[in-house]
Amino acid sequence: MSEKLKKYEKIDRFTVKMTYLIALIILVVLLIWGLVKVFHFWNYEETNDAQVQEYINPILSRSSGYVQEIRYRDHQKVQKGDTLVILDSEETKVQIAEAKANLASSEAQLEVMKSNVNTAHSYASVSQAKINAAKAELWQQQQEFQRYKKLYEGEAVTQQKFENIKTQLAVAESNFEAIKNSLSVSQNKTNDASAQIAVAEASIAQKKAAVDRLELEIKYAVITAPSNGFMGKKTLQEGQFVKKGQTLGFIVDENQGKWILANFEETQIANLHEGQKAKISVDAFPGETFQGEIESLSPATGSQFSLLPPDNATGNFVKITQRFPVRIKITEDKQKLVKLRAGMNAEVSIPKS
Repeated sequence: MSEKLKKYEKIDRFTVKMTYLIALIILVVLLIWGLVKVFHFWNYEETNDAQVQEYINPILSRSSGYVQEIRYRDHQKVQKGDTLVILDSEETKVQIAEAKANLASSEAQLEVMKSNVNTAHSYASVSQAKINAAKAELWQQQQEFQRYKKLYEGEAVTQQKFENIKTQLAVAESNFEAIKNSLSVSQNKTNDASAQIAVAEASIAQKKAAVDRLELEIKYAVITAPSNGFMGKKTLQEGQFVKKGQTLGFIVDENQGKWILANFEETQIANLHEGQKAKISVDAFPGETFQGEIESLSPATGSQFSLLPPDNATGNFVKITQRFPVRIKITEDKQKLVKLRAGMNAEVSIPKS
């Protein structure tokens, strides 16, 4: 029994020593970990309220119509100008044909009006020539009247002859006035025809604009990718009716790059400035770090940009530490950025300057 007791005592002593040793190792590890954390706390500003960001642009319909064809899948990579959706445009094509027919009719009417103007100009020219002839005839009759008047006063001609000459003068004067009135009427017709031409030209311009608008509708019926990127979830179905301005889907814009939006507490931003280096770790890739630098600091807290910003003057004030959005540019090469996706959670550490 004594040997067994000695054996158990040795085991107990060994166990106690090992327990002390393990406890000492754990204590040392905790101290080292605590010193590292304290050192990091004093020398770095960090936050886990950060996300990977990319521009996500809506794809809008610029025309109304039924969806004829969909040429993309969920999450498909697309290039700028790739066709995404085609709307049915048969009805618009019929409207274009009708509008072009109306335009052709108006252009034909314009030619008729121009011909009328030319005709009116011709009548005016003829009337002007007649006026010159009537004026010459009137002058001749006036001279004849003056001669016969003197002869009549000298009793060299009979009264009947003098009255005949006087009548011929009155006829010449009437003819001259009639032809002058005819010229005035011709000029008025010319002016009216010219005014109608201006109206017809305005109508033609309006109908041309209508044709151009319908041709734009044909163009807008083919909806293309506005940039390189990845499509989001497909929510359209063939045969579905869409309205002008309706959102058809979303594209993650690849051209404008990726960045980190980190929300730092207001007590931390005193040590932050543009151009400062940053170390980024993403939850999706543990153990891997990305390098970046501060690109800009928000001019106001995130709550001030909300739809209903808080009003501390309402009497319900409770002091809450606010956060400032900080935009951080990722300075890694594009190959390393490919695996990052918008919305991924991240942690950011920035050395205090």
